Amino acid sequence: RSHMKFKTSRFGELEISDSEKVSFPEGILGFSKHQNYCLVDPGDDTLILWLQSLDDENIAFPVLEPRIFKSNYLVKLSAQELKSLQLDNINQSIVFTILTIPRDVPQMTANLKAPVVINLRKQLGKQVVFLDSHPETGLVHTFSEVVDEDGNILGEETEKRLNFYKRAIKIGYTYEGMSRL
Repeated sequence: RSHMKFKTSRFGELEISDSEKVSFPEGILGFSKHQNYCLVDPGDDTLILWLQSLDDENIAFPVLEPRIFKSNYLVKLSAQELKSLQLDNINQSIVFTILTIPRDVPQMTANLKAPVVINLRKQLGKQVVFLDSHPETGLVHTFSEVVDEDGNILGEETEKRLNFYKRAIKIGYTYEGMSRL
């Protein structure tokens, strides 16, 4: 088994074995170019893990098993989704939801409409979008901002997003309304 050292902005240097790498051939929504990840347990008192990109040290998604807070949560995969994950059934995988953790932590939300499914045996992952089976949902997206230690937003793509939101708010949209377009 080979190991690689990987520097991250959130966790410092990590040593990752080949068996800990998870490939996402389609990436994560909004991050299609980032296809290599690992799960990181920060070792704190929360049940939150992090899906750390191995393609960009600054990209990590907080994830949580949805059954922890919604015991009846079910993921149904199409035959094509099962095939792309090399699964016979969903029980051969682990399911996570990506969290959005605002400054006011109790207002944290989980994206139940686009869970992350990982076949741990094959080290293969996919974010599954439920638009077809949930027609009441019009849009599923991932939003992120890259910020420095002082909370200043960095990055050209983020500036474009920020300007879009500023224009939308000027014409009467609320942030919540934009996320439910």
